[in-house]
Amino acid sequence: MTETIIIDTDPGHDDAFAILLALASPELEVLGLTTVAGNVPLATVSANARRIVELAGRPDIPVFPGADRPLLRPAMHAHDVHGDMGINGHDWPPPRHPPEGRHALDWMVEALEAAADHSVSLVPLGPQTNLGLLLRRAPDLARRKLRRIVAMGGAYFQGGNYAPAAEFNILVDPEAAAIVFGAGIELVAVPIDCTNLALTPESWIPDLLALGSETGRACAGMMRFFQESGNRMHGTTTRPLHDAVAMAYLLWPELFTGRLCNVEIETASELSLGSTVVDWFGRTPRPRNCLWITGCDAATMYARMLQRLATLP
Repeated sequence: MTETIIIDTDPGHDDAFAILLALASPELEVLGLTTVAGNVPLATVSANARRIVELAGRPDIPVFPGADRPLLRPAMHAHDVHGDMGINGHDWPPPRHPPEGRHALDWMVEALEAAADHSVSLVPLGPQTNLGLLLRRAPDLARRKLRRIVAMGGAYFQGGNYAPAAEFNILVDPEAAAIVFGAGIELVAVPIDCTNLALTPESWIPDLLALGSETGRACAGMMRFFQESGNRMHGTTTRPLHDAVAMAYLLWPELFTGRLCNVEIETASELSLGSTVVDWFGRTPRPRNCLWITGCDAATMYARMLQRLATLP
Protein backbone atom coordinates (compact mmCIF):
# COMPACT_ATOMS: atom_id res chain seq x y z
CA MET A 1 0.00 0.00 0.00
CA THR A 2 1.26 3.46 -0.85
CA GLU A 3 0.65 6.67 1.09
CA THR A 4 -0.07 9.73 -1.03
CA ILE A 5 1.74 12.79 0.31
CA ILE A 6 2.34 16.48 -0.28
CA ILE A 7 5.70 17.67 1.07
CA ASP A 8 5.72 21.25 2.39
CA THR A 9 9.35 22.26 2.65
CA ASP A 10 12.04 24.95 2.96
CA PRO A 11 15.24 23.24 1.73
CA GLY A 12 17.55 23.23 3.89
CA HIS A 13 20.02 20.34 4.03
CA ASP A 14 17.85 18.04 6.11
CA ASP A 15 14.83 18.87 3.91
CA ALA A 16 16.89 17.74 0.91
CA PHE A 17 17.56 14.37 2.51
CA ALA A 18 13.88 14.03 3.43
CA ILE A 19 12.75 14.75 -0.13
CA LEU A 20 15.30 12.34 -1.61
CA LEU A 21 14.22 9.64 0.84
CA ALA A 22 10.57 10.12 -0.15
CA LEU A 23 11.34 9.98 -3.86
CA ALA A 24 13.40 6.80 -3.35
CA SER A 25 10.58 5.03 -1.49
CA PRO A 26 7.89 3.14 -3.42
CA GLU A 27 5.64 3.27 -0.35
CA LEU A 28 5.16 7.01 -0.91
CA GLU A 29 3.43 8.70 -3.83
CA VAL A 30 4.57 12.34 -3.89
CA LEU A 31 1.91 14.52 -5.53
CA GLY A 32 4.09 17.60 -5.37
CA LEU A 33 6.22 19.88 -3.27
CA THR A 34 5.04 23.18 -1.83
CA THR A 35 7.64 25.62 -0.57
CA VAL A 36 7.63 28.13 2.25
CA ALA A 37 10.10 30.77 3.38
CA GLY A 38 12.08 29.38 6.27
CA ASN A 39 15.69 28.23 6.26
CA VAL A 40 16.28 30.69 3.41
CA PRO A 41 13.93 33.01 1.45
CA LEU A 42 11.14 31.66 -0.75
CA ALA A 43 12.77 32.09 -4.16
CA THR A 44 15.85 30.21 -2.95
CA VAL A 45 13.99 27.31 -1.32
CA SER A 46 11.82 26.94 -4.43
CA ALA A 47 14.89 26.72 -6.69
CA ASN A 48 16.44 24.28 -4.23
CA ALA A 49 13.36 22.07 -4.33
CA ARG A 50 13.64 21.94 -8.12
CA ARG A 51 17.34 21.04 -7.87
CA ILE A 52 16.54 18.17 -5.50
CA VAL A 53 13.77 16.57 -7.57
CA GLU A 54 15.97 16.85 -10.66
CA LEU A 55 18.91 15.28 -8.81
CA ALA A 56 16.63 12.38 -7.90
CA GLY A 57 15.71 11.87 -11.54
CA ARG A 58 12.15 13.06 -10.91
CA PRO A 59 11.80 16.34 -12.81
CA ASP A 60 8.11 15.47 -13.21
CA ILE A 61 7.46 16.29 -9.53
CA PRO A 62 5.99 19.82 -9.50
CA VAL A 63 7.18 22.50 -7.09
CA PHE A 64 4.71 25.22 -6.08
CA PRO A 65 6.00 28.32 -4.24
CA GLY A 66 3.87 29.34 -1.27
CA ALA A 67 4.11 31.86 1.54
CA ASP A 68 7.08 34.21 1.48
CA ARG A 69 6.62 35.30 5.10
CA PRO A 70 4.84 34.17 8.27
CA LEU A 71 1.19 35.01 8.86
CA LEU A 72 1.79 37.88 11.26
CA ARG A 73 5.52 38.25 11.81
CA PRO A 74 8.67 39.25 9.92
CA ALA A 75 10.54 36.55 8.06
CA MET A 76 13.24 34.64 9.93
CA HIS A 77 15.95 32.57 8.27
CA ALA A 78 18.73 30.16 9.28
CA HIS A 79 21.68 31.13 7.08
CA ASP A 80 24.02 30.41 9.99
CA VAL A 81 23.06 26.73 9.80
CA HIS A 82 22.33 26.18 6.10
CA GLY A 83 24.46 28.82 4.38
CA ASP A 84 23.36 31.52 1.96
CA MET A 85 21.99 28.97 -0.50
CA GLY A 86 20.33 26.68 2.02
CA ILE A 87 21.88 23.50 0.62
CA ASN A 88 25.51 24.59 0.56
CA GLY A 89 28.25 22.01 0.24
CA HIS A 90 27.68 20.78 -3.32
CA ASP A 91 28.34 22.46 -6.66
CA TRP A 92 24.69 22.68 -7.65
CA PRO A 93 23.78 23.56 -11.24
CA PRO A 94 20.85 25.87 -11.83
CA PRO A 95 17.54 23.97 -11.96
CA ARG A 96 16.66 22.90 -15.50
CA HIS A 97 13.01 23.82 -14.99
CA PRO A 98 11.53 26.66 -12.93
CA PRO A 99 8.96 26.16 -10.18
CA GLU A 100 5.32 26.23 -11.21
CA GLY A 101 3.65 29.57 -11.72
CA ARG A 102 0.69 28.81 -9.45
CA HIS A 103 0.64 29.57 -5.75
CA ALA A 104 1.00 26.55 -3.47
CA LEU A 105 -2.28 27.28 -1.71
CA ASP A 106 -4.28 27.25 -4.95
CA TRP A 107 -2.67 23.99 -6.02
CA MET A 108 -3.21 22.30 -2.64
CA VAL A 109 -6.92 23.14 -2.72
CA GLU A 110 -7.22 21.77 -6.26
CA ALA A 111 -5.24 18.61 -5.41
CA LEU A 112 -7.36 17.92 -2.34
CA GLU A 113 -10.61 18.52 -4.24
CA ALA A 114 -9.52 15.82 -6.72
CA ALA A 115 -8.52 13.34 -4.02
CA ALA A 116 -10.59 10.69 -2.27
CA ASP A 117 -11.63 11.40 1.30
CA HIS A 118 -8.90 10.87 3.92
CA SER A 119 -6.38 9.88 1.25
CA VAL A 120 -3.64 12.54 1.32
CA SER A 121 -1.06 13.13 4.04
CA LEU A 122 0.68 16.48 4.45
CA VAL A 123 4.32 16.43 5.51
CA PRO A 124 5.43 19.91 6.66
CA LEU A 125 9.19 20.12 7.08
CA GLY A 126 9.44 23.87 7.66
CA PRO A 127 7.36 26.68 9.13
CA GLN A 128 3.68 25.77 8.85
CA THR A 129 2.48 28.96 7.13
CA ASN A 130 1.13 27.22 4.02
CA LEU A 131 -0.84 24.76 6.15
CA GLY A 132 -2.23 27.55 8.28
CA LEU A 133 -3.41 29.34 5.14
CA LEU A 134 -4.98 26.14 3.81
CA LEU A 135 -6.84 25.54 7.06
CA ARG A 136 -8.15 29.11 7.07
CA ARG A 137 -9.21 29.05 3.41
CA ALA A 138 -10.67 25.54 3.17
CA PRO A 139 -10.96 23.99 6.64
CA ASP A 140 -13.78 21.59 5.79
CA LEU A 141 -12.02 20.40 2.64
CA ALA A 142 -8.79 19.80 4.56
CA ARG A 143 -10.52 17.86 7.33
CA ARG A 144 -12.38 15.72 4.79
CA LYS A 145 -9.53 14.97 2.42
CA LEU A 146 -6.48 14.76 4.66
CA ARG A 147 -5.50 11.44 6.15
CA ARG A 148 -3.00 12.94 8.59
CA ILE A 149 -0.28 15.53 9.07
CA VAL A 150 3.24 14.31 9.90
CA ALA A 151 5.31 17.34 10.84
CA MET A 152 8.91 17.93 11.79
CA GLY A 153 8.78 20.56 14.48
CA GLY A 154 8.57 21.38 18.13
CA ALA A 155 10.52 20.81 21.30
CA TYR A 156 9.66 20.01 24.88
CA PHE A 157 12.17 17.79 26.68
CA GLN A 158 15.03 19.22 24.57
CA GLY A 159 14.12 22.88 25.16
CA GLY A 160 14.67 24.73 21.90
CA ASN A 161 17.23 25.07 19.13
CA TYR A 162 16.54 28.63 17.96
CA ALA A 163 15.24 30.07 21.20
CA PRO A 164 15.54 28.77 24.76
CA ALA A 165 12.07 27.20 24.60
CA ALA A 166 11.28 26.95 20.89
CA GLU A 167 12.30 24.94 17.84
CA PHE A 168 12.89 26.86 14.58
CA ASN A 169 9.96 25.62 12.47
CA ILE A 170 7.42 26.52 15.15
CA LEU A 171 9.17 29.73 16.25
CA VAL A 172 9.14 31.21 12.74
CA ASP A 173 5.33 31.13 12.53
CA PRO A 174 3.73 30.16 15.84
CA GLU A 175 0.31 31.46 14.78
CA ALA A 176 0.26 29.09 11.80
CA ALA A 177 1.40 26.21 13.99
CA ALA A 178 -1.40 26.96 16.46
CA ILE A 179 -3.91 26.66 13.61
CA VAL A 180 -2.45 23.31 12.54
CA PHE A 181 -2.27 21.85 16.04
CA GLY A 182 -5.83 22.97 16.70
CA ALA A 183 -7.34 21.73 13.44
CA GLY A 184 -8.68 18.42 14.70
CA ILE A 185 -6.79 16.46 12.01
CA GLU A 186 -4.69 13.43 12.97
CA LEU A 187 -1.28 14.87 13.76
CA VAL A 188 2.14 13.34 14.36
CA ALA A 189 4.93 15.65 15.53
CA VAL A 190 8.56 14.56 15.20
CA PRO A 191 10.26 17.18 17.40
CA ILE A 192 13.88 17.72 18.29
CA ASP A 193 13.09 15.65 21.39
CA CYS A 194 13.45 12.76 18.95
CA THR A 195 15.65 14.10 16.18
CA ASN A 196 18.42 15.51 18.38
CA LEU A 197 19.00 11.97 19.63
CA ALA A 198 19.07 10.51 16.10
CA LEU A 199 22.64 11.45 15.18
CA THR A 200 24.00 10.28 11.85
CA PRO A 201 26.64 7.53 12.06
CA GLU A 202 30.29 8.59 12.24
CA SER A 203 30.73 6.88 8.85
CA TRP A 204 27.81 8.68 7.20
CA ILE A 205 29.78 10.94 4.85
CA PRO A 206 32.12 8.16 3.60
CA ASP A 207 29.10 5.88 3.26
CA LEU A 208 27.36 8.44 1.06
CA LEU A 209 30.46 8.92 -1.09
CA ALA A 210 30.79 5.17 -1.44
CA LEU A 211 27.45 5.08 -3.27
CA GLY A 212 29.40 6.32 -6.28
CA SER A 213 26.45 8.30 -7.62
CA GLU A 214 25.70 11.97 -8.20
CA THR A 215 23.11 11.75 -5.41
CA GLY A 216 25.71 10.27 -3.09
CA ARG A 217 28.22 13.01 -3.89
CA ALA A 218 25.63 15.74 -3.44
CA CYS A 219 24.46 14.26 -0.14
CA ALA A 220 28.02 13.90 1.14
CA GLY A 221 28.82 17.51 0.29
CA MET A 222 25.64 18.81 1.91
CA MET A 223 26.26 16.69 4.97
CA ARG A 224 29.81 17.93 5.33
CA PHE A 225 28.68 21.57 5.33
CA PHE A 226 25.68 20.91 7.59
CA GLN A 227 27.78 18.90 10.02
CA GLU A 228 30.60 21.42 10.25
CA SER A 229 28.26 24.32 10.99
CA GLY A 230 26.20 22.28 13.46
CA ASN A 231 29.15 20.77 15.26
CA ARG A 232 30.60 24.23 15.90
CA MET A 233 27.32 25.32 17.48
CA HIS A 234 26.55 22.22 19.51
CA GLY A 235 29.92 20.66 20.31
CA THR A 236 28.98 17.41 18.57
CA THR A 237 30.84 15.17 16.14
CA THR A 238 27.85 14.29 13.95
CA ARG A 239 24.49 15.95 13.34
CA PRO A 240 20.92 14.64 12.99
CA LEU A 241 18.96 15.00 9.76
CA HIS A 242 15.85 16.37 11.47
CA ASP A 243 13.47 16.47 8.49
CA ALA A 244 14.62 13.13 7.12
CA VAL A 245 13.82 11.57 10.50
CA ALA A 246 10.24 12.80 10.13
CA MET A 247 10.04 11.31 6.64
CA ALA A 248 11.41 8.05 7.99
CA TYR A 249 8.49 7.92 10.42
CA LEU A 250 6.08 7.59 7.50
CA LEU A 251 8.10 4.67 6.16
CA TRP A 252 9.08 2.82 9.32
CA PRO A 253 6.85 3.80 12.26
CA GLU A 254 7.88 0.62 14.09
CA LEU A 255 11.28 2.25 14.72
CA PHE A 256 9.71 5.11 16.71
CA THR A 257 8.25 5.64 20.18
CA GLY A 258 6.01 8.40 21.48
CA ARG A 259 2.80 9.25 23.29
CA LEU A 260 -0.57 10.71 22.31
CA CYS A 261 -0.77 14.03 24.17
CA ASN A 262 -2.31 17.44 24.15
CA VAL A 263 0.09 19.93 22.57
CA GLU A 264 -0.55 23.67 22.47
CA ILE A 265 1.49 26.46 20.84
CA GLU A 266 2.54 29.56 22.76
CA THR A 267 1.82 32.66 20.65
CA ALA A 268 1.84 35.50 23.18
CA SER A 269 4.79 35.21 25.55
CA GLU A 270 7.95 37.18 24.80
CA LEU A 271 9.87 34.69 26.92
CA SER A 272 8.62 31.42 25.42
CA LEU A 273 7.14 32.39 22.05
CA GLY A 274 6.81 29.35 19.78
CA SER A 275 7.14 26.78 22.53
CA THR A 276 5.21 23.54 22.12
CA VAL A 277 3.57 22.91 25.48
CA VAL A 278 3.15 19.14 25.82
CA ASP A 279 0.78 17.74 28.44
CA TRP A 280 2.92 14.61 28.73
CA PHE A 281 1.29 13.37 31.96
CA GLY A 282 -2.28 14.28 31.05
CA ARG A 283 -2.67 16.94 33.73
CA THR A 284 -5.33 18.92 31.85
CA PRO A 285 -8.69 17.98 30.32
CA ARG A 286 -7.60 19.31 26.92
CA PRO A 287 -7.98 16.80 24.06
CA ARG A 288 -5.05 14.64 23.03
CA ASN A 289 -4.42 16.16 19.62
CA CYS A 290 -0.90 15.01 18.74
CA LEU A 291 1.23 11.88 18.72
CA TRP A 292 4.45 13.31 20.16
CA ILE A 293 7.47 11.26 19.05
CA THR A 294 10.36 11.04 21.51
CA GLY A 295 12.68 8.29 20.28
CA CYS A 296 13.74 6.09 17.40
CA ASP A 297 16.15 3.32 16.45
CA ALA A 298 18.54 5.67 14.69
CA ALA A 299 21.07 3.05 13.57
CA THR A 300 18.45 1.00 11.74
CA MET A 301 16.79 4.12 10.33
CA TYR A 302 20.00 5.50 8.81
CA ALA A 303 20.98 2.08 7.44
CA ARG A 304 17.62 1.86 5.67
CA MET A 305 17.90 5.47 4.50
CA LEU A 306 21.28 4.75 2.93
CA GLN A 307 19.81 1.77 1.09
CA ARG A 308 17.09 3.98 -0.34
CA LEU A 309 19.48 6.75 -1.37
CA ALA A 310 21.57 4.12 -3.17
CA THR A 311 18.70 3.61 -5.63
CA LEU A 312 18.81 7.21 -6.90
CA PRO A 313 20.90 8.39 -9.87
